Amino acid sequence: MTKVVKIEKTGGPEVLKIEKIELGTTGPEEVLIEQKAIGLNFIDTYHRSGLYPIELPSGIGAEGSGVIKKIGSKVKDFSIGNRVAYAGVPLGAYSSERNYPIKNLVKIPDEIDFNIAATLMTKGLTAYYLLYKTYPVSSRETLLFHSAAGGVGQFFCQWAKSLGCKVIGTVGSEEKISVAKKNGCDFVINYSKENFAKKVLELTKGKGVSVVYDGVGKNTFEGSIECLQMRGMLVSFGNSSGPVENIDVKKMIQPKSLYFTRPTMFHYLATKNELEEGTEKLFEKVKLGKIKVEISKKYDLEDVVQAHKDLEERKIIGPAIIVP
Repeated sequence: MTKVVKIEKTGGPEVLKIEKIELGTTGPEEVLIEQKAIGLNFIDTYHRSGLYPIELPSGIGAEGSGVIKKIGSKVKDFSIGNRVAYAGVPLGAYSSERNYPIKNLVKIPDEIDFNIAATLMTKGLTAYYLLYKTYPVSSRETLLFHSAAGGVGQFFCQWAKSLGCKVIGTVGSEEKISVAKKNGCDFVINYSKENFAKKVLELTKGKGVSVVYDGVGKNTFEGSIECLQMRGMLVSFGNSSGPVENIDVKKMIQPKSLYFTRPTMFHYLATKNELEEGTEKLFEKVKLGKIKVEISKKYDLEDVVQAHKDLEERKIIGPAIIVP
């Protein structure tokens, strides 16, 4: 029997239920994966709460790693025993094993273990598309990244630093300042104590930054606009404080001819070639030690409700995983 986490209705962490089921037959272009580690991501709470609507009942979780136990009749590029990782639909990573289509599947290099691989596919690839595709950064460019001590932030700031960028990061508490500095930030602002926009303008001698990467959303939006330079870009890629609403173009965008975008990872990694390009760069950075990954917390699958509570209460600093 396979253990899976399902939701039959949206709501708080309590809607997450563990069931034991018989898996169906592996499809022609699917593989059966024995899961070794599951990535815990803030987007999982959006699916669970209904912020990002999904068809119910549903599995949950979009990222994991494991070993292939069976392959479908039309699978050519993967074999039984391959070490693999994935991110993307169909949801259902919170499980002990699962059938998964090969479209979003990649092989893991021998140098990267399952726990780390399970954190790379969403957070690491998010950092990749933000830095290389949404707004391709240049060496010596100054940028701002919100929640620099978080899961994506730790990957992003290390990666940006390795490309020669000057990185300003924001955090929400004093304890997270050292984490952000350790992971590549040149300057760190505690936005619960300081006006981050004013501080950014001080650090840049009034010029502002060319790009702000904002995964916080509602609470940081206006400040992010304020600290952008002329023709700067605001990349709003998350909503941890709530979604951005009611953008006043005349008041916020027009005065500095700003650019605003709300990217989604799967629009940037939609094809096999795009996915392979991203994972190749990501795995190489990890193997070279340019991106160091420290798992901050591990949860058993049975503790998934607590994992979601900790996630939403900001008790998790950095990448975390669920072990089936």
